[in-house]
Amino acid sequence: MSRTPTTYWDYIKVEQLLALQNGIAADESGLTNDEVLFITIHQIDELWFKLALRELVAIRDALAQPKVPEQALAHIVRAMRRCGLLMHSVAGHFALMETMTTRDYLAFRDKLSPASGFQSAQLREIEILMGLDANARIPLGAEGSYIAALRGPGGADSPALKRVLARLEDTPSILEALNAWLHRTPINGSMPGDPNDAATVQAFIDDYLAAHARQIESTMADALALAVNDADRTRLRTRYENEIAGARAFLAADDQPVELRAQSSRIRAAVVFIESYRELPLLAWPRELVDAVVALEQAFLVFRQRHARMVERVIGRRTGTGGSAGVDYLDQTALRYRVFSDIWAVRTLLMRRDILPALADTHYYDFAGGH
Repeated sequence: MSRTPTTYWDYIKVEQLLALQNGIAADESGLTNDEVLFITIHQIDELWFKLALRELVAIRDALAQPKVPEQALAHIVRAMRRCGLLMHSVAGHFALMETMTTRDYLAFRDKLSPASGFQSAQLREIEILMGLDANARIPLGAEGSYIAALRGPGGADSPALKRVLARLEDTPSILEALNAWLHRTPINGSMPGDPNDAATVQAFIDDYLAAHARQIESTMADALALAVNDADRTRLRTRYENEIAGARAFLAADDQPVELRAQSSRIRAAVVFIESYRELPLLAWPRELVDAVVALEQAFLVFRQRHARMVERVIGRRTGTGGSAGVDYLDQTALRYRVFSDIWAVRTLLMRRDILPALADTHYYDFAGGH
């Protein structure tokens, strides 16, 4: 049975897309080019967010398997890198926004009130799916909860609210799935559930911290030799000693509740292990995944920071249309909205390859079986 030939405009829905840039007007004929630019850019952003959500769900589902096949890691890494490129594309749109002058934007800004980019349900979904802690959220303005800001006029339900509430029920987050996967990492050939796993992991941590302390002490000695007075020496010694103490506290997970410390300590040790011995065949793709996680979150941070600078350039530090603190709010999100903080923190502890503790049996890591 033959089918009707496909046309580009039917497949892409060109005419439907081109009819959507009118904002709250009946059509776009009375809109300035600046307003059509503003609408179009935000519509494109939402399309990028849609694609990012699809990739992030696939990443989460792959990581959430009880045993992640090693060959699946390549697909996870590729999806993470694609998401990072998507967010860089969104951030790149701010350069177009900056072609508007302040006066150009103010000509139609009042039409937006009290709407706000804060109400982008898909961006909230991305944050939830990645694993952003709800307690880290910064109130928009008068709203005590980001959920309240997604309600329609008079507190009514809205598509945005329904979308975000559904995402909150869609568990686990990528952070939770990633941590479960990291927790299963074989450390010195030992996995959770193996006899003496806790002792094996602790022995690795102790050896690593001892080597780390020696490295810091050597660096400190060089710095102290160049110090010009006792005050400088005291300041430097305190700084380096705090770095040693911070590494010990981090790998002991002293910042976590007592009941979570053993699990958190093993997860952090796993990241250190993967990063430190990444040349071993079994750890090659896990290390790529860890690096892709950092690159993905960095792309989101760049997006947030770029957003703040664009807003400051166009409208300064005035209050946002939705009642937020404007640039101050955006700057705070760039500082506080971190998901994979443990993986970032491990960078402070890493050492040169030649001073790493030797592994008892590297042959264990010659063949990959998944974890």
